[in-house]
Amino acid sequence: MQALALCATGIERWAQEFRHLQRTEVREVEESFGAAQKGSSAMPHKRNPIIAERLCGLARVIRANSLAALEDVPLWHERDISHSSAERVILADSCILLDYMLDKLTTLVRHLRVFPDRMKANLDLTHGLIHSQQVLLALVGHGVARETAYRWVQRNAMACWQSGGSFHDRLAADPDVAAALPPADLAACFDLSHHFRDVRRTFRAAGLPLPRTSRPPRE
Repeated sequence: MQALALCATGIERWAQEFRHLQRTEVREVEESFGAAQKGSSAMPHKRNPIIAERLCGLARVIRANSLAALEDVPLWHERDISHSSAERVILADSCILLDYMLDKLTTLVRHLRVFPDRMKANLDLTHGLIHSQQVLLALVGHGVARETAYRWVQRNAMACWQSGGSFHDRLAADPDVAAALPPADLAACFDLSHHFRDVRRTFRAAGLPLPRTSRPPRE
């Protein structure tokens, strides 16, 4: 029962992430939506993530059943029959329910709509601040003490948060950063392909079909 509950919770983790990614202000993915399907009963424009919401709720049922299984551990005088009434329900129900959840998760992922342009737009909201770690590591790699490099990157990042503008341009105009980091190396810190370098290896290790593309095109 604990193994079933852990598997159900893993499914819920996926489902909850999909629910978040479908929120209006994020909208990076979306569950498939049939032509005759209805969304919110009160707001016709909404496309609710009904499968993901269902998976999150059903995971709670299996976790609750696992608690009943734990309650069946302490029994009277070696072993009485009080556990049987609960196990006849929770074992069968949980196995059937998990099978249903796995099937629904597979369907959800197979037909998931993905919006790469929206993902890129969300990344761009930070004006490049998501690359601060790469800049920090590059500076350290060029011999700058880590604490010093951290201060340089942080002061430019805070200024970018406050007034907007390009994080890359601020760093390039910073005399300390410019003296330590060549322009080409600074530009490389903002290349998204760095974060996709292990995608194909990861897919191969999992025995999955390789994605059509493992990284976004260079800009």
